[in-house]
Amino acid sequence: KNSDFVTLHVPLVAATRDLVNADNIKLMRPGAVLLNFSREGVVNETAVLAALDAKQLRAYVCDFPSATLNHHPQVVALPHLGASTREAEENCAIMAADQLRDYLEHGNVVNAVNFPAVAMARESAYRVAIANANVPNMLGQISTAMAQAGLNIHNMVNKSRGDMAYTLVDVDSPVSDAVLDHLRAIVGVLGVRYLPDPDRLLPADKR
Repeated sequence: KNSDFVTLHVPLVAATRDLVNADNIKLMRPGAVLLNFSREGVVNETAVLAALDAKQLRAYVCDFPSATLNHHPQVVALPHLGASTREAEENCAIMAADQLRDYLEHGNVVNAVNFPAVAMARESAYRVAIANANVPNMLGQISTAMAQAGLNIHNMVNKSRGDMAYTLVDVDSPVSDAVLDHLRAIVGVLGVRYLPDPDRLLPADKR
């Protein structure tokens, strides 16, 4: 009731749809300015336009231009481009480069659209990343192949998303090409990447 400016920053869910409506606009101080940077449905546009015409509200500012609002003299409708500022674009580019490097060097997958999110801190110099179908006994076959080769699994993580799964395995010693070929030959394995960490390798293992 005492605010000259009311600004909204909430998600659009069932409980917030028409959060600002004719009933509560009447409670606002005459001549107040309403700013909506949440979502279009949070504010009832019909109620806002009526309040503007009745001088209950002095102005309405939002970043959801619509045919209803576009030509009203007391509406400031901005393009919905908050994520396209110079700073945001630079941060997005840095984030994408960092996440791509993390995938290439360590096999971690973050913010994938259609792939499981998998990240595991390095505890060994020797890591294998395996993309595979999400089917029974896949982890058993992977661990058996490594055990038969005398490899000790130091750490492992597996995540699935729908029909896809992704596995990261850290082992305590180098992984031979024969073991990698064995893993690739498992039915349902889609891809295998060997990711030794050069900063952790012993001199004898660098090649």
